Amino acid sequence: MDPNQFFTASRVFIVAGKGGVGKSTVAAALALAAHRCGLTSLLVETDGKPVPSGVSSLSLTPAAALREYLDTKGLGRISRLMVTSGVLDVVSSAAPGIDDLLVLGKVKHLEQSAAADVIVVDGPAAGHAITMLRTPQAISDSVKSGAVRLQADEILEMLRDGSRCQVVLVTIPEPTPVQECIETAYAIEEEIGVKLTPVVVNQVDTSAPLHLAPSLPQNSALAQAGEFRNAQILRHRTNIAKLTEQLPLAHLVVSDLASCTIENVADQLLVAIEAL
Repeated sequence: MDPNQFFTASRVFIVAGKGGVGKSTVAAALALAAHRCGLTSLLVETDGKPVPSGVSSLSLTPAAALREYLDTKGLGRISRLMVTSGVLDVVSSAAPGIDDLLVLGKVKHLEQSAAADVIVVDGPAAGHAITMLRTPQAISDSVKSGAVRLQADEILEMLRDGSRCQVVLVTIPEPTPVQECIETAYAIEEEIGVKLTPVVVNQVDTSAPLHLAPSLPQNSALAQAGEFRNAQILRHRTNIAKLTEQLPLAHLVVSDLASCTIENVADQLLVAIEAL
């Protein structure tokens, strides 16, 4: 597939995955890969973590999203007072899901205003990602009218339009992350109705199995290291096979390299996309 075609299939890509699978690195690499295709890209960080240099980015928190929303309504002084006085925390506790709605509302605004050709959202870990994506429907069901209901409905329209928003799931070829990826994929696509891209399988040992010489003593350090490496290669292949069998989505494989920088991951993603 032409990478340009991949990245222009949707305006927003929300990246989600279990903690420790390299989700944030993949999100930044996707934004960089889109840029290398000649597209403008924006990385949106939703957890307040530092954003990588070299990638056009925006750090987005619920407080910042609320402040900007109120500012656009001419309520700048009130917004600053709410944030500094901790009122937002009280509102969040009283109205579960409002944090997620604020963040998704800002993402929707970025999408509607064409802030970039490609907007990559470094979303929360898989469990929270499902909750976040379910929030607009839950609020739409519980709030009968008003600005909050309108915002929830508009976000739902974006989420359920594959030309506007898709989710990129990231996993590693280990049993627990693969199983969680499968469960998350079905929850997102079937329950929430958001389209999924090919799954990014990160940190894969793509080497050929090592051929250990029969004369090599079994208890030697070299033999044990070789056996460990071969067991890892087999485990990765087995878990990818399970992912293929239980989740009918293509894979974008990223090798487990010692120098797996954002630039390197972006290069690998472009090669994997071209191979689709």
